[in-house]
Amino acid sequence: MADIARITEIVEPEAKALGFDLVRVKIFGKSEAGDGDERALQIMAERPDTGQLVIEDCAALSRRVSIRIDELEAAGEDLVEGAYRLEVSSPGIDRPLTRLKDFANWSGHEVRAQLLSPVEGNRKTVQGDLIGIAGESGSETVTLDDKKSGRVEFAFSDIQSAKLVLTDQLIAAT
Repeated sequence: MADIARITEIVEPEAKALGFDLVRVKIFGKSEAGDGDERALQIMAERPDTGQLVIEDCAALSRRVSIRIDELEAAGEDLVEGAYRLEVSSPGIDRPLTRLKDFANWSGHEVRAQLLSPVEGNRKTVQGDLIGIAGESGSETVTLDDKKSGRVEFAFSDIQSAKLVLTDQLIAAT
C-alpha cells in the first residue's frame, strides 16, 4: 500500500521548486496483478497566481517527480508497489477542494462534499453554496447552504472529498 503522506513529502518540494502549490496527491486503480485496472499516481498542482498549470508546467513537474522517485527507488525506497502511471495535471475548473485555503478562496461557489460522518440525519453527501470556513487551527468548521436542508456546518477534518460544482457562476469566475 502506498503511503500518500510520504509521497506528498517527496512531491511537494519538487512542486515548490518550480513555483507551484501542491493541490492533491492520490492513487487510483487496483494493485493486484492481472486485474486489468492500471494504477495511477495522480498529482495536481497549480500556479498560485492563476490556479492552473499549462502543459509545459505539467511536463516539468512530471520530469522532476519522476527523477526524484527513480532516485529513491535506486536507494531502496519503493514509494508505490508495482507498476503505475504518473499523471500530473491542473486541478481544472471543477477542482477538488483539499486545503483550508481552497474553502476560503472559493466561498460563494457551489460545492459537493462527501463526509466521513453523517450530518442532518443520515446524509454523508452535502451540496450547496459554500459560505466559508472558520475556527481555530485543527478545529475548523465548513459552512454551506445545502440544497436539501439549508445551512449545514461540519468539521473540515470530517471531509472525505469535496469539489466545486460546474456552474455558470464558476465559469464566469474563472
